[in-house]
Amino acid sequence: MIVTHTLLTETALADEFVAAFRARRLPEKFFYWFPLSVRAWLALCSDGAYRNYVRSRSLVARSADDLAGHIPPGPLEVLSLGSGQGDKDLLLIEALRRHGSRVSYTPVDTSQALLEVACQGALDSRLPVQGIKADLTRGDHLAALAPDPGTPRRLILLLGNTLGAFDPLAETRALRTLLRTDDLLLVDGELYAAQATVRGYDNPLNRRFAWAPLHAIGITEADGELVFEDREDGRVPGLHPLAKYFRAARDVAARLGGESLTLAAGERLDLNHSYKYDAAAFPRLLRDAGLEQRWRGTSEDGRFEMTLVGAK
Repeated sequence: MIVTHTLLTETALADEFVAAFRARRLPEKFFYWFPLSVRAWLALCSDGAYRNYVRSRSLVARSADDLAGHIPPGPLEVLSLGSGQGDKDLLLIEALRRHGSRVSYTPVDTSQALLEVACQGALDSRLPVQGIKADLTRGDHLAALAPDPGTPRRLILLLGNTLGAFDPLAETRALRTLLRTDDLLLVDGELYAAQATVRGYDNPLNRRFAWAPLHAIGITEADGELVFEDREDGRVPGLHPLAKYFRAARDVAARLGGESLTLAAGERLDLNHSYKYDAAAFPRLLRDAGLEQRWRGTSEDGRFEMTLVGAK
């Protein structure tokens, strides 16, 4: 039986979607809400065209035993934030088990569908698991994930460049509050490579994923275009948010459960962003949040970095 605890209800998500659309933006969580979006995401991962998924998963597979050696044997909770389908998590958990950890698994995501996939994979591996449906951008939800006194040590996972889907400055500081002295965080990020970075996202399969939530409410390619935009974040040197937006070519009327959602010709709807980092920016971001490096790995192509950190 799949067990999940809900901090973020479907009703709240529906209300947030309507409000976000009217504010002309669609945050990250809505790209994994509609069933068609989840289907497009799983296709994006399985095809191999999404390089960050391949980089992150390959790096976990190659480094799992090395990483597991940094975790003392015994009871361990693996808390995966933005877990998605959880396949990378299970690769690492199997290595942790081989090294003597008695693991319980807690995937956390806004997507009920992806939580179910992650939990089912854990159950198939005979792993104690309970999912939590939560929004990592909400302070009250993050506070609810804080460990209770006396509970086993934690390994927190934030994989697949998930940090880049939020404000990385705010999110790293928030993550620091979840770590006790013996807890660890494994986090990764894509290293910036100018136009090569843009080309990695602006491809047919990734466009299919980007279109999925728009298609779900009746907006199609005939209504306008998707634009990818390489930007800089002036707050910290070396932070590069890759943004995308939909620009309406004509008046658009979308519908969601009786709600009328409209865009006028020429208006734009900001979609989710994805931060990238210069080589020096990623470790500096973690240090500035009060996190200390314990292990570091880089993908074979040098474009993706993964770091194990603890509280200073």
